[in-house]
Amino acid sequence: MLPSGVAVVRVSGTETRNVLHAMTGEVPPSRYAKLTTFRGRDGSILDRGLCLFFPAPASFTGEDCAELHLHGGRAVVSAILECLSGFSGLRTAEAGEFTRRAFLNGKIDLTGAEALSDLIAAETEAQRRFALANSGEAHRRLYESWRQRLIRSRAMIEAELDFADEADVPGSISGTIWGDLQNLVKEIEGHIAGYQSAEIIREGFRVVILGAPNAGKSSLLNALARRDVAIVTDEPGTTRDILEVNLDLGGVKVVLADTAGIREAGGQVEAIGIDRSLQRAREADLVLLLEDISAPMPFNGVPDRPTIRIGNKADLLEGKADVAGYDCVLSAKTGEGLNLLVDLLRKAAEAHVPQAGDILPFRARHLALLNEAVEALTLAIERHDEDLELRAENLRLAATALGRIHGKIDVEDLLDAIFSTFCIGK
Repeated sequence: MLPSGVAVVRVSGTETRNVLHAMTGEVPPSRYAKLTTFRGRDGSILDRGLCLFFPAPASFTGEDCAELHLHGGRAVVSAILECLSGFSGLRTAEAGEFTRRAFLNGKIDLTGAEALSDLIAAETEAQRRFALANSGEAHRRLYESWRQRLIRSRAMIEAELDFADEADVPGSISGTIWGDLQNLVKEIEGHIAGYQSAEIIREGFRVVILGAPNAGKSSLLNALARRDVAIVTDEPGTTRDILEVNLDLGGVKVVLADTAGIREAGGQVEAIGIDRSLQRAREADLVLLLEDISAPMPFNGVPDRPTIRIGNKADLLEGKADVAGYDCVLSAKTGEGLNLLVDLLRKAAEAHVPQAGDILPFRARHLALLNEAVEALTLAIERHDEDLELRAENLRLAATALGRIHGKIDVEDLLDAIFSTFCIGK
């Protein structure tokens, strides 16, 4: 955002050297930050700053690249961009174009590009670590190793079909090839199972506050958010729509939702709010079941989800109260016991954080293609009554699905959708 202390303008492509010659009088030594004067086409001084040159192919995009480190004033940057626009062969980069060129030139694979997008968008420490771990080649190596196993299996099957009379072609491959493919299905399904953890890291650990009217759900939301997010009154049924707030607990993004009080609805609008509350709770990673401990109002229909049962309004207790069955007793009004709940929330969220070195599918696109590969593989393995040619074709479909994940095969139709999520200049 301008103005800023420093602004960086990037140039990539075959005209990079010509631009540097025209604006600075020389091409600086490779990867050496040189203080220089940037001049316009008429020789006027536009700014003084650092210039770096990265020759192809050892650059981020795989092409000749340059970075102009300028003073971050709007007028300075505008003057530099206006000068650059006057060069033949130069144009403004589209969103994500530098990363797209890096992919097309073989500098990164598709999963690496997606991880880079996640790294730019990371809001919490867990998201940063996860995106950084995904930006390497671990995913490409895993998916490519699976694809190669399928290619070898298919080759053996087709060899048996085409050269059954040759002495060096095994007569029956069912005991080896199909057994290995069954193991491969289990490996891929185990990998797919990790998607939930990846989704929680990227999208947030979903927590829903559920309870009867006036249990203090909105007060608890405000207390955890440390600001007034929800309206709090003594009137039952105040909350109709679902209110959300994002928390950062132990570096993990937690999406906390306040819902309508669960009771026999007093009207059509409230009934809709209650239905939405129960549906959101059914989709949650964790439910905070809140009760007014001074006057409990239990209700039926609590979704079968991981649940923390909370007794609220501890400040209203007179003498000893029955706290059995509660995981946490607190007062959203005074803050008593709130630290214990935060600690329980943090531990629950951290339990879903992948361990270092875990390779997980981290995009819905990956999940769809992995499921497609499993479906094709399963058909090939289980349909014993089909011709081998058809079963081999299912292996080809499975290999193609795996190749599309990291960009090995037929991904042109995906590129616009993926790289459009990047910011300009990246």
